[in-house]
Amino acid sequence: MTTSERGRKIEKLLTGIEGFDLVTNGGLPVGRSTLIAGTAGSAKTVLAMQFLVEGTARGENGVLVTFEETPADLRRNVLGFGWDVARLEAEGKLAFVDASPRADEERLEAGAYDFSALIARIGAAVRRVSAKRVALDSIGSIFSQFKDTAIVRRELHRIATALKELSVTALITCERNDDYGDISRHGVEEFVADNVILLRNALEDEKRRRTIEVLKFRGTRHQKGEFPFSVTDNGLIVIPLSAIELKQKSGTLRVTSGSTELDRMCGGGFFRDSIILASGSTGTGKTLLVTAFTAGGIAAGERCLTFCFEESRGQFFRNAAGWGFDFEQLEREGHLQVITDYPEVMPLEDHLIRMKQAIIDFKPHRVAVDSLSALERVGTNRSFREFVIALTAFVKDQEMAGLFTSTTPTLFGGTSVTEAHISTICDSIILLRYVETSGEMRRGLTVLKMRGSAHDKEIREFTIDGAGMHLGDAFRNVAGIIVGAPTQLPVSTR
Repeated sequence: MTTSERGRKIEKLLTGIEGFDLVTNGGLPVGRSTLIAGTAGSAKTVLAMQFLVEGTARGENGVLVTFEETPADLRRNVLGFGWDVARLEAEGKLAFVDASPRADEERLEAGAYDFSALIARIGAAVRRVSAKRVALDSIGSIFSQFKDTAIVRRELHRIATALKELSVTALITCERNDDYGDISRHGVEEFVADNVILLRNALEDEKRRRTIEVLKFRGTRHQKGEFPFSVTDNGLIVIPLSAIELKQKSGTLRVTSGSTELDRMCGGGFFRDSIILASGSTGTGKTLLVTAFTAGGIAAGERCLTFCFEESRGQFFRNAAGWGFDFEQLEREGHLQVITDYPEVMPLEDHLIRMKQAIIDFKPHRVAVDSLSALERVGTNRSFREFVIALTAFVKDQEMAGLFTSTTPTLFGGTSVTEAHISTICDSIILLRYVETSGEMRRGLTVLKMRGSAHDKEIREFTIDGAGMHLGDAFRNVAGIIVGAPTQLPVSTR
């Protein structure tokens, strides 16, 4: 390779698929073929169709060569994503080359067959719509029709060469037998393309998780590793954690927690662009902290968004009314939006996409999530960690205050998975604990951490009544509260 060749940058084509162009560092290499390999249900056809549809929106017409489904089936199947393929065909922006087998057709292998007719049809379709993008779905079906692998490989090379001569950027899909096994089912497909991308729909701990990995991009850089993605009503969305940057601004503006006593403990309130974690066992007052945080924001003229994963809307509104806050009316007036769901209704990636979209649409000043630990049930340890990092980074990037709650595994404390993932990236930590003293169960609150600010180090008694939350005096004669083993100390006689 000459010096001029090494210095020549490979041009890339933006696909328009959200997150995909970040993982590929700018899209697909122009004029080359990329193999999309995946097991059944990994969204290969969705990616191929979205690649073409997004192209038409950018003035880059496309051709789909289908080897399995008929064009009629594909037109009908993708309507659920809002893609009117028939309209795009009528407008001359998209064309089909139907190479799918007929039910009454029997393929006979006689001599050295070739794909000259198919290549000619592809070329004619590309010229007819002035296509810049081509997708072939799925070349694996060819092997079920023709048994001589060597000849099939030769003919696939001819197709790839023809696509390059047509100056189109192509996606070629193929099947895999296993998410972490051989790249392709027949061991041939990966050799006909310049680039290889793997789609996975792996089952782990009885949970499905879709990921995408750029295995090979010949002559150009890309992001390394697996990245989660989701298939939504609008198509495929990739969630690249590598795109998260620590570039959020940090100010000194304070906002109220909703409690004047807690504000004093925090040195004047929470920072406007901070993430606060409230950790405690069930019944210690985490939801009340969320309620006060929300009410305090609305009283200051701020819009608030609350996600509830353990209570229904009715229950959340009823509890708030018991503390003197009419959240139902405030939501009708547009000051508040409450979104409730059981965590099990969708995968973590879908929850993240929905939460981010709700924040974008409602444009709140502060966000509360009650509770993060409820979402642990629907993902693997790794996927939950990625979810927490992505959500926290997004909220901070919007420069809004976020209050997340976490439920500890035992009544007297302990470390949860949620705390392990978020404690180092949040700005403040508030611990709520039960305290047994003199035969009575009481509650305690302490500000364990507040980044960038002095704060009260005492463990204060925390009481709840019809007016909300109140912070009293510090526990002076009790040790071991934080570790979950409160011990009464003898009262000094001095």
